[in-house]
Amino acid sequence: MADSPHSSSSGHPLVPLQNDRPVYVVGGGPGGLSAAYALRAQGVRAVVLEKTEHVGASWRRHYDRLRLHTTRRLSALPGLPMPRRFGRWVSRDDVVRYLEKYAEHHELEIVTGVEVTRIERSGEDWVLHATGGRELTGSAVVVATGYNHTPNIPDWPGRDTFTGEFLHAGEYREPTPYAGRDVLVVGVGNTGAEIAVNLVEGGASRVRLSVRTAPHIVRRSTAGWAAQYTAVLVRRLPVALVDRLARPMARLSVPDLSALGLPRPDSGLYSRVKEGAIPVQDVGLIDAVRKGKVEVVAAVEGFEDGKVLLANGERIGPDVVIAATGYRRALEGLVGHLGVLDERGKPVVHGAHSPRNAPGLYFTGFANPISGTLREIALDAPKIAKAVARNTSRASRPAAR
Repeated sequence: MADSPHSSSSGHPLVPLQNDRPVYVVGGGPGGLSAAYALRAQGVRAVVLEKTEHVGASWRRHYDRLRLHTTRRLSALPGLPMPRRFGRWVSRDDVVRYLEKYAEHHELEIVTGVEVTRIERSGEDWVLHATGGRELTGSAVVVATGYNHTPNIPDWPGRDTFTGEFLHAGEYREPTPYAGRDVLVVGVGNTGAEIAVNLVEGGASRVRLSVRTAPHIVRRSTAGWAAQYTAVLVRRLPVALVDRLARPMARLSVPDLSALGLPRPDSGLYSRVKEGAIPVQDVGLIDAVRKGKVEVVAAVEGFEDGKVLLANGERIGPDVVIAATGYRRALEGLVGHLGVLDERGKPVVHGAHSPRNAPGLYFTGFANPISGTLREIALDAPKIAKAVARNTSRASRPAAR
């Protein structure tokens, strides 16, 4: 439903702005929806452009077993709590329901089926090139296309020789198709760990987990205290201090799995977070490894003669390989020409800050903080909206004579 730029159904008074050019929000996930709501609350017309036919597209593609590792209370977006009936650890389907309700409740202006392929600066405006030859002009742009955008599959030599089934974790839904089969899961992030456990529960005949770098493993909750609460408390502390504090806590809460292929990491927990590696929250992996139901093997180096070649020289022949090898943000085609990405393809700024060479361009949802991505998105949204409203008001003032 399209709303008047100066009306709101959410109970927030809107301050009319002279500049009625819309702010375009690219992406209809949590980051885009929360930014659109916050912008409207500031009196700014926000139009969300979503390339699929539904909001929350990436959440719809996640595996069935998924539940948030962050608590319901600290995962809600601005302006609408998550219902208590969702429980403490919200399921994938309930996240999707919440996002749909969020868009409906706030009567956000959303255009689906429109993919933005390139964003360019044109004088004081931003021009968005979209499917169907569209060119859309806005006063500012919020890019919220998501952290998990494009599946990343390593360029393993000889992969085309593998005679079994190969898929990225983004294609995995539930374990039924793999019952009675020998499955290798490659990658021990949260996704890989959870899929491995799910396969065991679903009756796979053998589950191996390929690990290149031993992860930090934390309990999702201890005596009712969520790991996220600790993460929020320590987030602003010095990295070295948090590393030191985390070591004894890990030894107390997580058993030594070194003999089973998962040694304790050499580097500190928070140091690894700053490098982009979030700790694995245990949802059954520890018990599965201890009981031998998930076997930890060396990193995958390539494929030879239909087999998988591991870093220790071993060759194994699973029926299925599931690559839980992460995602790329894939922002290069969209904004790479603007000089706003670092060497890893990550925006050089996020939240309320625009790049110096691209004023009016904002990014949200591209960080993966220890305290929770949804919480970060919720905190960023009003900051972005205030910055946009402030800059839009300044731009709309008549020039001094």
